[in-house]
Amino acid sequence: MTQLLKVQNFTVSGDGFGAGDGQSLERPFGHADPGTMFTWAGATASWPNRTEPGGSRGLDDYLTRDFAHNIGAEIMGRAKFGPQQGPWEDHEWRGWWGEEPPFHTPVFVMTHHTRPSFTLSDTTFHFVDGEPAAVLAAAKDAARGKDVRLGGGARTIRQFLDADLVDTLHVAVAPSVKIGSGSRLWESPDELRDRFHVDVVPSRSGVIHHLFWRK
Repeated sequence: MTQLLKVQNFTVSGDGFGAGDGQSLERPFGHADPGTMFTWAGATASWPNRTEPGGSRGLDDYLTRDFAHNIGAEIMGRAKFGPQQGPWEDHEWRGWWGEEPPFHTPVFVMTHHTRPSFTLSDTTFHFVDGEPAAVLAAAKDAARGKDVRLGGGARTIRQFLDADLVDTLHVAVAPSVKIGSGSRLWESPDELRDRFHVDVVPSRSGVIHHLFWRK
């Protein structure tokens, strides 16, 4: 069975940024306002952090619900894991997500500064220094036949796109949000049309879903 590398529910601003400059512990997305960008997902009935009944249905909800389907491992960049750069000074830092991370799979964190793996609940974080193809091979092995999700950030996704390793992408564009600088996925989604088919589907929430699959 073919294992896919998938980008799912990744949200960018209208000018193509996944996060702004100046990431810190208090501001995981730098100067960008994540509340504005991610409202579409948080409003859905299937949002995993929902504490009250209700929520929207339709396309946004379907895509949110599909987030974990057949996913056996995740790859992410170091900035998605935390705000530290350079050698690890604080090994007590174990990610933004507390004792119950939302991944429920092995997670491979790409970094030039490795550290020992650790497990929180049913998620094990591995810190790897390697080229995208090598990291993907390790993640596919850990996924045991299931697909691998490429979780971001934008620069990490771009690395795998430039290495021609991504099979499918779902990118939600928030057209009313402009960030201006930071971690950028693209200047225009048309950059990917030479390698991917694409469906562009507006949502009632205001975001525009771009669904890419390899030609």
